[in-house]
Amino acid sequence: MKKFIVLTAFLWSCGTDPLTSQQIVDKAIAASQTDLLNNASATFVFRNIQYEYQSKSGKFSYARTQLDSLGNQVKDVLTNEGLTRYINNEEATITEAKRNAYTASVNSVIYFAFLPSSLNDLAVNKELIGTVKIGEQNYHKIKVTFNAEGGGEDFEDVFYYWFDVEDYSMDYLAYSYNEEDGKGIRFRVAYNSRKVNGITIQDYKNLKPSIKDSVPLAEIDKAYMEGKLTQLSLIDLEDVVISIE
Repeated sequence: MKKFIVLTAFLWSCGTDPLTSQQIVDKAIAASQTDLLNNASATFVFRNIQYEYQSKSGKFSYARTQLDSLGNQVKDVLTNEGLTRYINNEEATITEAKRNAYTASVNSVIYFAFLPSSLNDLAVNKELIGTVKIGEQNYHKIKVTFNAEGGGEDFEDVFYYWFDVEDYSMDYLAYSYNEEDGKGIRFRVAYNSRKVNGITIQDYKNLKPSIKDSVPLAEIDKAYMEGKLTQLSLIDLEDVVISIE
């Protein structure tokens, strides 16, 4: 069970961590056992939409199934070869712009659902910022950026992750985004951490700055402790089932 603590202090000690960013991420993945997802299948529900995940020997398939406003079943399937949309089990013709949008949407949900497993992908660049203190707990703070090649449509986004220095749980994350419908930053607080077939799954409180553009992403953890963020939504995964190959 996660710790919910009164935030009382903030400690910045850049460069004092004895471990590298790679070692920290490796320990976090081992602690969460999300590396087992490299050869596994899973299903879950997020915001009333069904998601399916399969990965084996470098091949993957992510799918989401939902009903549109007319009651048609719409299924998006993303694989190593790209995304295909099916409407009532028949392949649909879609524009490249929509294909890119659906790809980003499906991939984003899977990415967040199974963190920190993706932090060792080839396109990921990790930088250890230092150790910060949130409440009474110390965290390794790591900045993540992405290469253009293999980094997806949103490769310019920047992420931060906070890993507990004792058990390497990923208790907080933050990111920036810049999309057609707007830009901003988000800060997520993990809760309801549980094990599903040995793999750590957790939900998040999704927060944003109380005043738009008032907080630099690099300082959002400090803003959180100072009460300058407001809750926007909950990121809850329901009916999670994982089968390990």
